[in-house]
Amino acid sequence: MKALIVEDKVYIRKGLINLLEKVETEVAIIGECTSVKEAVVVANACKPELVFLDINLTDGTGFDFLDQTENLDFKTIFITAYEEYALKALKAGAVDYLLKPVDFDELEAALKKIKSLPISEQKKQLNTAKKVWHQDDATLVLSLSDSFQVIDLKELLYCESDKGYTTFYLSNNKKYVASKPIKEYEEQLEKVNFTRPHQSFMVNLKYIDKYDKSGTIYLKNGKKIPVSSRKKEAFIATFLKYNSL
Repeated sequence: MKALIVEDKVYIRKGLINLLEKVETEVAIIGECTSVKEAVVVANACKPELVFLDINLTDGTGFDFLDQTENLDFKTIFITAYEEYALKALKAGAVDYLLKPVDFDELEAALKKIKSLPISEQKKQLNTAKKVWHQDDATLVLSLSDSFQVIDLKELLYCESDKGYTTFYLSNNKKYVASKPIKEYEEQLEKVNFTRPHQSFMVNLKYIDKYDKSGTIYLKNGKKIPVSSRKKEAFIATFLKYNSL
């Protein structure tokens, strides 16, 4: 297979090339790229059969590369350091990926698997992964008393409603108070991995450390969130589904 390596760290590229020389599957490296811009040009011109694709590049992400490439008739194996957002997206799409530093046995297994995977099936997997990835990039604009505040939803721990106002608590310890009830934000937040375990709270699922079966959520910052009895069953189902991805 003609392969393109899209990775901005030279030692990762060289290590991968060394491993590829030892695997059973024949792989011919036709190029090495360090940026989205460069990779799009090379992929469109050279039409690789396989792309080893880093998630975070100097000028964007691997998903940016996929969005901008005309020819998507190639197999893709992602390369990533351990990152919660990246792995959540890749696992949700059942996409092949390798953790850095690349392991020889995992590389061989990924190559064997990818060879038998139809392009049409991989495109479905990539679309699912991109959807999850882009959801994690979502923002919310709050209308405050004196300004409009943009919130990165990856950084939002939870929000709490009280007497028609909603307070948004972020991972950097900042908080913002908006003069709208929590129900005004529920639909948008539920699309990006938030759940409403209580009428006064919405919680980011990725910040939950544990759930006490007595009816209490513990966030990673130590905050306790109650789960109402009528929402308990739905919350547990959502919580378990999210953590099984």
